[in-house]
Amino acid sequence: MTSAVTTEKQSRPGYGQLLRTPGALSFLIPGFAARQPFAMLTIGIVLLVQHTTGSFGSAGLVAAVTGISMAVFAPQMGKLADRFGQSAVLVPVVLTHSAAVSALTALALLDAPLWALAAAAIPAGASVPQVGPMVRARWAARLEGSPLMQTAAAFESVTDEFTFVVGPVLATFLCTSVHPAAGLVAEAALTLAGGLLFAAQRTTQPKPHGRGSTAEKRSSALSVPGVRVLIVAFLGIGAVFGGMQVSLTAFSEEIGNPGVNGLLYGVFAAGNMLAGIACGAIAWKVGPRRRLLLGYTGLTLAASGLWAVHSAPLLGGLGLLVGLCIAPALITGYTLVEKLVPATARTEAFTWLTGAVAFGQALAVTVAGRLADSFGASSGFLVPLAATAVALLTLVVLRARLAPNAPGRVVSASAQAHGETARQPRADTRAERGIGHRVPVTVD
Repeated sequence: MTSAVTTEKQSRPGYGQLLRTPGALSFLIPGFAARQPFAMLTIGIVLLVQHTTGSFGSAGLVAAVTGISMAVFAPQMGKLADRFGQSAVLVPVVLTHSAAVSALTALALLDAPLWALAAAAIPAGASVPQVGPMVRARWAARLEGSPLMQTAAAFESVTDEFTFVVGPVLATFLCTSVHPAAGLVAEAALTLAGGLLFAAQRTTQPKPHGRGSTAEKRSSALSVPGVRVLIVAFLGIGAVFGGMQVSLTAFSEEIGNPGVNGLLYGVFAAGNMLAGIACGAIAWKVGPRRRLLLGYTGLTLAASGLWAVHSAPLLGGLGLLVGLCIAPALITGYTLVEKLVPATARTEAFTWLTGAVAFGQALAVTVAGRLADSFGASSGFLVPLAATAVALLTLVVLRARLAPNAPGRVVSASAQAHGETARQPRADTRAERGIGHRVPVTVD
């Protein structure tokens, strides 16, 4: 079967039409500020703890505990949001996160032992507000079945990466120019203000499904095979983020120019953002599963050269290339969720993917920090390479699980002869593009 689309002549609606969706700007603007924890928290912890302890390994450990805690609790936050509504969950979460980050900052400045910092990192990570998944769930609720969903996924990736341009640069500037703790202080303040404003936008949130909903009892995001495959794939992307953060910081220290860290990471994130803009503007003729494989292939190849580069300009250029390869993979993965997961579990599904990124980031921060301490900054770049290679292998082996299960789809004898079943049918070209995928079709 080919995944190329040859019969559709109309182009996908663009960003202008997307932003004219009623109520969109009311949740996008405050949501941007509330997303800063994911962009600033890890790098802020690394810079502060490394300053107070003198060890990238210790800094990586504390940051890893934060990421693991977030990965564990994020899906639970998503389930609660699906059940009771986003605003009901966000308000206590935002207040808790601001207090937890403030406590972690104070302990670091008081030279608390490593175990105390790690303990304080648990509530700081567990309470990271899942604003990005909540915004995606709002788009999915308002654009149910619309071809604008691909554009929305691209827009969200651009927004995420713009925060990764602004967040690390801002945190690094504050930590190196104002005070080592200034990055985390700013993160807590932005979370509090943006999170409360976002929670106040109740009219645009998806309808809560309640404890007694039969649909809610039947559907669980983790029960969908494709979601489990995407979780593994997103672990690889998280490892790129974490490995780049620590390794670029160690590289900047190694060359005696700590301030260049924010610039290098900003270039890497800018590549991601630019690729995201392009992805949203293209009317793809290639199906999402193939795009996912191509994206991870490019990402693995780009990451393979990081460890061998010892020049800041060259490292910036290669980092830009790595960033350009991330956005297509992220956008396609989030787009597939809308096709694979019922509406009653989408926030949970998005938080599983976000949590996978955080968990991969946490593991990469720990491993890359240890490698950088022991063998130099270049060795830390081996972590993104290894993680993306594993993610690519997983996608190649389990790619059939990413096919949407359209109700009532008829599978021909020839398809069954090739091992296709009603549970894992081949996705037709229109289904892969997200148009008409709820209409029963015959697969040849």
